[in-house]
Amino acid sequence: MARAESERAAFFRRLIETCRARRTTKVADSTGQELSGVGLLARALVVRRLLRRRLLGADERHVGILLPPAVGAVVANLGLALDRRVPVNLNYTLTAGLLNAGIAQAGIRHVLTSRRFAEKVPLRLDAEPIYLEDLAALVTPVDKAIAGAQARALPVGLLLKMLGLAGPTAGDEDVLTVVFTSGTTGAPKGAMLTHGNIAANLDAVDRLIRWRPSDVLLGVLPFFHSFGSTVTLWGPLLRDLTVAYHANPLEAQGIAKLCRERRATLIAATPVFLRHYLRRVEPVDFATLDVVAVGAEKLPRELSDAFEAKFGVRPIEGYGTTEMSPLVAANTPARRATAEPGAWSREGTVGRPAPGVRAKVVDPETGAEVGPGERGMLWVGGPSLMKGYLGRPEATAEVVEDGWYRTGDIATIDGEGFITLVDRQSRFAKIAGEMVPHGVVEDALGALLGPGDGGTPRLVVTSVPDPLRGEKLVVVHTPWDAKPDDLRQGLAAAGLPNLFIPGRDAFVEVGELPVVGAGKLDLRRIKEMALEAPA
Repeated sequence: MARAESERAAFFRRLIETCRARRTTKVADSTGQELSGVGLLARALVVRRLLRRRLLGADERHVGILLPPAVGAVVANLGLALDRRVPVNLNYTLTAGLLNAGIAQAGIRHVLTSRRFAEKVPLRLDAEPIYLEDLAALVTPVDKAIAGAQARALPVGLLLKMLGLAGPTAGDEDVLTVVFTSGTTGAPKGAMLTHGNIAANLDAVDRLIRWRPSDVLLGVLPFFHSFGSTVTLWGPLLRDLTVAYHANPLEAQGIAKLCRERRATLIAATPVFLRHYLRRVEPVDFATLDVVAVGAEKLPRELSDAFEAKFGVRPIEGYGTTEMSPLVAANTPARRATAEPGAWSREGTVGRPAPGVRAKVVDPETGAEVGPGERGMLWVGGPSLMKGYLGRPEATAEVVEDGWYRTGDIATIDGEGFITLVDRQSRFAKIAGEMVPHGVVEDALGALLGPGDGGTPRLVVTSVPDPLRGEKLVVVHTPWDAKPDDLRQGLAAAGLPNLFIPGRDAFVEVGELPVVGAGKLDLRRIKEMALEAPA
């Protein structure tokens, strides 16, 4: 009886077969770089040969990558993975201190980057850079010939054996990549995601979106972002579709041009990014978009309305966590639904659990599962659940129990399985012994003020220590004409309890609300702003 193939071997078998099948454009970017599936595979195998022969030690397991989403970054990730190493895409929007903490945690000695990008993002890293531009001078005709033959002609099974990818895995050999959490509410942790995790999550995405060979994915999410890593990096390598990348998700004009020229049909983005596109992109540029998937932050209805009115496609909301590789739940786009749209989509929710994902809501105090529509802590599990946090078994044990992951999100699940997020557990203030959700106060203030330009957030509620009541609410906001006393009266008139109403001195004006690279509000920095504000 033949032994079952390991998840790693199955992953790379599918990847190689998928790349070989695409003789036309597989990956492209806005700089003009373009490769077929076979060309991509050959280029990655050349990079693998160079790194093994000249630049990386045999014992280097984790290798950093500091590159924006582009063809070169795909080649770097694939070249390392084919060499049984673990690519770690580093978040170049963080401070050098946080980046170096991740580098130390992963034991990274080398970082693949480019001179051009390093000039744009000057960071002092505790690792030796390897510049992609320098690799070209090291390539020999023999490298090209061998990599070309491997990519085009060598039987897949034999190629897997030659690369050391055919056999069973042991220890952490099943880890494909390490993705650090966003760090919006605490220090980033490195989630170890296996080949099986990524494959399972892509299967779920495929069943929801139903990728087509004619699809062109517009890749704007950075690869250090978990959705960017799984869907826009590894997704096109394991599915028969094309991807076109743009390095900066906020460069609306460049993205518009790329979408128009490549006739992109899919984009994954965040509300922050959509607001930029809404203001700066013309309808003709996004005319071919069929699916606009949004996550990372709550999708306001007014933003969906404005986007649909301008571009003719309504964004759909999903939800994920780095620890789940990342997709947990999603609404199904109407144009790809196999049943009535309402069966798998409900606006205001983040959808039903993705195929293969199980979810439950439990009482945070007792751990007992609550009934439909009742609030509690959201726990999720399934084959896409991470292997654990790199080098931090204690932190893993705090959030993973018997195959379930504690998300830290307060949510409800209705009788039909749709999940509604209430807030992060960390986004509650404990005032005089009562739990006050920041999100409820934000929504009430938002209703009083009305939406910002294109639905842009105008405020964030946070909390700081208070010697009398334990904590107090602080509203960090962009400039407005509203007076605190008028807003406080409006909250009272809306029926909010006194504990939910910020004090008149608890409104802190800032020039803009900070966000991290993936488009999420930087809640940690916002809390610091509240603490730094004059009392």
